[in-house]
Order: sequence, then C-alpha cells, then structure tokens
Amino acid sequence: MTTTPPPWPGDPLPERELELAAADRAVDALCRTRPEGGLLVYSGAAGIGKTSVLARVRARAAERCTVRTTRADPGTTAVPFHTARALFAPDLADTDGLAALLGPHRALAGPALGLTTPGEEPADPQGVQDALVALTARAARRHRARPLVLVLDDAHWADGESLGWLAALGPRLARLPLLLVVAHRPTEHAAEESRPHLDALGTAARLRVTLRALSPEAAAGLTRRALGTGADDALGRALWDATGGSPYELAELLARLREHPLDPGADQASAVRELAATVRGHRLADRLGGLGPDAARLAWAAAVLGAGIPLRLAASLAGLSPGRQATATGELRAARVLNPGDTVDFTHPLVAGAVYDAVPRSLRTTFHGRAAWLLTAEGHSPAAAARHLLEVHPDQDPALVEQLRRAAREHLAVGAPDAARRCLERALREPPEHHLRAHVHHELGCAALLTSPADTVRHLRTALELPGLDDTLRADATFRLAQALAHNQQMREASLSVAFAAATTEPGPERLRLQAAHFMYDAFRATEDDGPGRSRRLAQLADPLAGETNAERALLTLRAFDGMLRGENHTVVAEFCERALTDGHPAPGLGWTDTAWGFEYPCLAGITYAWIDELDRAEELFGEAVRAYEISGWSGGHLAFAHMLTGAVLRRRGRLAEAETRLRESLRLADRIGTGLPVHWDAVCLLVDTLLARGRTADAQRLAEARGFGPPYPDAMILPDAPSVHGRLLLALGRTDEAVAALEAASAMAERGRHNPVWAPWRRDLAGALATRDPERARALTRRLRVDAERFGTPTALGMALGCEAALAPAGAATALHARAVAHLEESPARDELARARVALGLATGDRDQLHRGLLLARTCGADALAEQARSALA
Repeated sequence: MTTTPPPWPGDPLPERELELAAADRAVDALCRTRPEGGLLVYSGAAGIGKTSVLARVRARAAERCTVRTTRADPGTTAVPFHTARALFAPDLADTDGLAALLGPHRALAGPALGLTTPGEEPADPQGVQDALVALTARAARRHRARPLVLVLDDAHWADGESLGWLAALGPRLARLPLLLVVAHRPTEHAAEESRPHLDALGTAARLRVTLRALSPEAAAGLTRRALGTGADDALGRALWDATGGSPYELAELLARLREHPLDPGADQASAVRELAATVRGHRLADRLGGLGPDAARLAWAAAVLGAGIPLRLAASLAGLSPGRQATATGELRAARVLNPGDTVDFTHPLVAGAVYDAVPRSLRTTFHGRAAWLLTAEGHSPAAAARHLLEVHPDQDPALVEQLRRAAREHLAVGAPDAARRCLERALREPPEHHLRAHVHHELGCAALLTSPADTVRHLRTALELPGLDDTLRADATFRLAQALAHNQQMREASLSVAFAAATTEPGPERLRLQAAHFMYDAFRATEDDGPGRSRRLAQLADPLAGETNAERALLTLRAFDGMLRGENHTVVAEFCERALTDGHPAPGLGWTDTAWGFEYPCLAGITYAWIDELDRAEELFGEAVRAYEISGWSGGHLAFAHMLTGAVLRRRGRLAEAETRLRESLRLADRIGTGLPVHWDAVCLLVDTLLARGRTADAQRLAEARGFGPPYPDAMILPDAPSVHGRLLLALGRTDEAVAALEAASAMAERGRHNPVWAPWRRDLAGALATRDPERARALTRRLRVDAERFGTPTALGMALGCEAALAPAGAATALHARAVAHLEESPARDELARARVALGLATGDRDQLHRGLLLARTCGADALAEQARSALA
C-alpha cells in the first residue's frame, strides 16, 4: 500500500530526532548476532506526523531488514483479521514456503488469513490467536538473515481480531527476532473492543512515545525550506499560529503557498488563517467542489469502499465509464486527494475521513448497499461484503438478513465472534421475517457465548419465548442458555432453565438430554434444597440403564459422580463409570470437543476416577482432553480446564511440584479469557491445596489473597471442596478459631449427603484442630471419618482415616493405627499421603528406617516441609 511521503522529502524530520534514534537503536538490537526483538509505539493526534515518522523508520530499517507494512483504514475495522492479512501478504503469496509458514496451525490460521475455506463449526478465538502468534514466530525465524520488521500505521482503525493478535504477540517480542512498530491516535478514537488491545501494546512496548506539535522555530525553518530563504519569521509564526504546529496542516499550507503565493501587500496573518481553514474539518472536502461532479462521485465512492479496493470498482460504484474514470482520477491526484496507483489510497486519513463525511447521507447508504453487491459479484465472501451491509438502512429485506446470517457463520468459523455478533444484531434491526426471529436470536446467543454470557442469556431467552424453533433447536437453545448461566456463576438459574424445558418437552432423546443437564447443574450447585432427594431420583432413573445411548451414558456419568461425592463404595462407583464409557473412552457425540452435549460429561467421569483411586484411568481421559483441545485449537477456557484437571490428577498422585506447574499453566490460560470463571476457582483451590501439601504456607496465603480465595464462595461446586481447603490454610497460618469456624461450615457437605472423606476431608482437619480444646468431639469426628472411609473403601480414604485416628489415640494404640495407615497407603496412588504416614509412624516409634523412607518419598513428591520434619528427626 502506498502512503503519502513526508512533505519535506530528503530533509530530516524536524523535532523528531529522538523518536527516530529510538527506532535506530531498536533496529540495531534486532540486527545483532543474537537478535533482540521489541515493540515501539508512537501515538498522537491526527496530523501530528505519525505516518511521516513511520515512513522514515521503514526506510532506515529496509537497508538491513525485511519490512512488512500496512495502514489500517476505517473501512476495514469491521473486517476480521484484515490487518493481519495485509501485514503478511508477501509471505502468504509465497506458495513454496506457505506450508512451512502455516505449520501445524493451518486449520486455524488458514481460514483467518483467507487461505483456506472455513469449516462448518465455530473456531475457538483464542486458538486462532495463538495460531497467528505461532505463525509470526515462524515468519520471524524464517527471515533471520534480514530480520523481520512489522510496521502498522493508524492502528486505532485496525480490526479487533488483528489487534488482539498483536497484543498477545507483544510480551513475546523480546524473545523473537522481530520488531513491531505501531502508530495510533489516542485510544478514545478506537472502537471500544480495541482499546484494551492498544493499551496492552503500550504496556508491552520497549518505547512508547506521544508525538507533540512542532515548535514555532521548527515551523519557521520548514517555511524557509519550502518557500525559500526570503520567507521571513513572521510568516512562519503566522503559519504556526494558524496550524497549532500540526505537521500535516503545515505541509498542506506550504504546498498551497508554493502554488499560490500570498499577495505581498496582504495581511499575512489573516490570509494564512483563511487558507488554514480549508485544510481541516469539513473544509478538507471543499477542494472537490472545483473538480466537477465526476471527481466528486469517484472520491465519494472511493471513501465508501475504503483503502486497497481497485479504483475500477470505485468507478463502477460511481457510475463512471473508463474514460471518465481516468479524467476524474487525474483531477483527484492533482488536488492531492488520491495518491498514484490502481487502488483506493487517499493522501491522508484526514482527507479520507472528510470525503466520507461529505457524502450525502442518502447517497452514502445507497453506495454501501451497492458496494456489498459489487464485492459479492467480484467473488468476495459474504463476510467481506458484510461491513457495507452494516451501514444500510433497515428495510425488511429478507435477502439482506440471510446474507448477514451467512456472514456471521463465516465470522464464527474463522474465530471472530464479535464480528458475527455485529452482523446478527444488524440482522435483527432489519428485522427478519417473523418465523426467523427466534433463529436469529438463537444464533446471536450462540455467537456471544464466548465473549458475553449476559448477552447470550438475553438472546437465548428471547429465542425460547418466540415461536419458530423446533424441538431440537429449542433443546439446544436451552442447553446453551444453561451453559451461559453456569459460566456466569448462576447455577440455580441454569438448573431451573433446563428443569422447566424438560418438563415441557415430549418424551424422547431431547427430554433425556435436558433431564441429564438438570441433574448435572443441581450437582454443580454449592447449595441445594434437597441433595439427598435429588440423589435418590437420579439413582432411580440411572441405575437400571445399560448405557446404550448417549442420554443413558450421560445419566450414568452423573450417577457415578454423585456416588463418588456421597462416598458410596468405590467399586460400585467404578462400575457406573464403565457403563458410561465405551471401551474406557467417551462415546462418539460425548467427546471432549462435541458441542451438543458439552465437555462436562467426560470431565465428570475423569474426576470420578481421580477420587476413587483410579488415577491411571483419570490421567488417560484428561490426557485425551489436552490432546483433543490442542489439535482442535481450543486454547481458551477448555484447554485451561484440561490442564487444571491434569493438575488435579498429579496432586492426587502426590507429584506436588508437577501439579503446581500444571495448575499455574491452567491459571495463565484462564486469565486470558476473563476473571472469576469456574476454572479460576478450581485451579486456585487446587493450587492452594498443593502449596499447603508442599508446606509452602506463605505462598498459599499470598495466592489466596491475590485471587480472593475464601468466603463468600460462588454458587458453584469448587474442585475439591473449597471450605475444607480454606480451613486447612487457616490452620496452617495458626488462626485456629477461624479455621474451626471454616471447617464447621464445610460440614454442609454432610448435610447434602456427601460423605467422601477424600474430596472433603474437613473431619480430619477439624479433629486435629479440636484435639486439645474438645477431645471428645475430636474423637467423635475420627469415628465418623473411619465409618465413611470404610464405606468408601479406597486405600487413600482408609489410610487417611487411620492416620487421623492414630494422631488422637493414646500412645499404646497409636503405633498399631499408624502401621495400618501405612499398610493401606502403600496400596494407594497418593504418594504424599504415604510419605506423611511413614514419617508419623517413625516419629511415634522412633523407627529411623520409616523416617528415612518417609524423607526420601517426601523429597520425591516435593513435600518440602514434611521432608524437613523427617530430616530434623533423623538428625
């Protein structure tokens, strides 16, 4: 794309020496033997000289580097990934190296960059963003001989998807042989969804410069260079007063004065002020008035189509023949409205904006409608034409509604849900035909699911209230509504929505799907009116099922999960899991990336296995989840959840250091998509639990305080039981009274009929806290803990219960209890619990062999405080 050269070519840019020196230093760092990448951000008001600075940066960098440059345009703000495509256009045109450039991310990056046809299913926006970041890294390494410099002008007009990619790239640039240079106006000029990305770029920048207006001295110097040494300082001062030091306005005035010098006898100040009024605001477009109607219509059409579109299309939109187009184009170039070339390229964004604003409103709407038709006829996709349809006045046009719906599907398929939302919102304003309104609301709710749960809830509720959805779509809308409510921590509302739909749906597969969802969301609630009653109803419905359909498998999965929480015998629970799976794996349609049923069911099966000591089965399932999400490019909340679940298995195994690493990765991934989500609570709870098991109490406390972990908890179950973990944290901090209160609150699990002593080990910790202040209550807690553990029957539960009983038992009885705890835990996958039991046995008996074996195992697990305790005892 061509750009306007500086108004004083060949001369140094006045008062921009420091800004250009910073760019020179960044290029020097990029070209070292060990390249150091970076990010430069120049900001400033319109006309302040950002484009001129970038032109010099490009020219200097091109001597040693490979430079890719583009300039965003208001017409492409609504076109997803347009800026990314423009920046990489030369690399994407290299067919020989394209496969290597796309690498393993072809299925995600290809559609976003316009290289391959999008699929039918929506692409994960975070996955597409990550794919583009990986592609950029490969491109940077590919150009190592002449390092890559990406230059983006007018970034405030870039599409939000491209800005999101650049913002994600920013923190990685120091480790890549790549320099990114960005210029933009103050962020209030950007679209609302783009502002956080511009702020993130500024935060990540090696240098962030706000360009200032030129001084009177600089204006005087430029005046002499442009008009000759005879131009006095008074004229330079008059020009500075009239322009406020704006380089663009100053250059425009000097160009006019070169063509039409001032009358020597005129009042210079007045004449300059009058002339200055013609180069700003609406007066910019006045220069079209003297060029004739053809030039004006061509300029208007070009402004509507936007930069980069062939001028022949602008002429067609304006209704000009090739001969009239050539004449009008020459006039516009002579008047410094358009730059030379075959595509639309205004001399300055201020000119483009002024010309667009000058298009009569009715004609502008007509032009946008015809522009959409022209682009479609040229073979462009519905998504490319959609930005024009957004500007057309509503007129109850069914064809326009359908075109916008197709564009929305295409936007979703390339990972641009915000663009899809804009199309569907515009379709609603058309409005659609009566029988299609529910469909458009349904599509809009699905499009907003990843970006705005509140909008999803609003549109899906509207879709369900309107006629037009068949049973399948109605069930789908209800299911997604419940997902959005759950995502928004509204578990009760999620449960009620599917319960009502199930009660009003005819018997059949959709009703079973809704019934399963009702049981699931009730199980996920932190509080419940009748937990034991729900468990009984679920058992009555699921126990006879053989697992022949996905509805039956879903119900059996919920039955297994509920049985695990209730502390039913682990062999019975495992049998329900077996019936819910197909050869140990999720059945087709119930897999990790199947959207009809959701990922919750295989997730619950894996969690159940993890808490009944079947950790190999759990690890296999969660490993499948990570692979499935990475292959499919689902690198948002789903991948964060998969890493969290894998961390949970590592925590259950007692591989504490590995668990900590995996859980921190889960939090990092989750932080990219929002805050306060269910995955945040789960990952933080597990990480606090892991840090406490390692003996790193201060780290656990800092994490809990930074993440707000503690009461009040959301109305959603947290993995594992959050009040139990919080009570243990308070105990470790020595805040015993608060710990006792927190652990008493955790006893609500028992009131719901949930007696799994491993999932919610509040009895063990509460007994320890009450050992001296209320020994009788402590012994009663250990007795009930033993009953629950024997009913559940896993080696981990039995070993933990016996260890708790031994800690409170008289010295004579304690040794045997400790030995039995060790014996059970030797059969358990929880290696840290075995290490703890061995150290306890060694301390109780003075057995140095047990202490030594406990010490080695604690070190292997990463239980640092336990290892130190054993080492001190041995010393």
